[in-house]
Amino acid sequence: MTVLPRGDDPPIPPAPSRPRPVPTPLTEGFWAAARERRLVVQRCDHCGRLRHYPQERCPECTSPAWSWSPVSGRGEVYTYTRSHKPFHPAWADAAPYVVATVELDEGVRMVTDLPPEDTDRVQIGSRVEVFFDDLPDYEVTLPRFRLA
Repeated sequence: MTVLPRGDDPPIPPAPSRPRPVPTPLTEGFWAAARERRLVVQRCDHCGRLRHYPQERCPECTSPAWSWSPVSGRGEVYTYTRSHKPFHPAWADAAPYVVATVELDEGVRMVTDLPPEDTDRVQIGSRVEVFFDDLPDYEVTLPRFRLA
């Protein structure tokens, strides 16, 4: 959508879209589960360690054997930052916004941006829950977190 100019101003281009996650053979199971509204992480088939972000080998025992394991989607804010300057033009209208590292109840950490209504209420230790944000232009569903 193009904003109508005032007087002799040139048209204002539409805000750019947020960067699109690009599923790979290693991450496709994560994205497929998100489309089904399920949150999964890798579990080492040898030692049982859970991990996220997806990796070829277990950082604990170096086994290449792993499978996708469902997790609760509940946890707490481990740390966060409130950004007043957008790192990408797609976030220009969202500033200030919060980017948080969430520690799931299962011990795995994930990075998320919090919804605008949580920006002023977040604290380290705040309880969070997953929700799923469809990006129809990209045919991708993002697992995100909000205060519980």
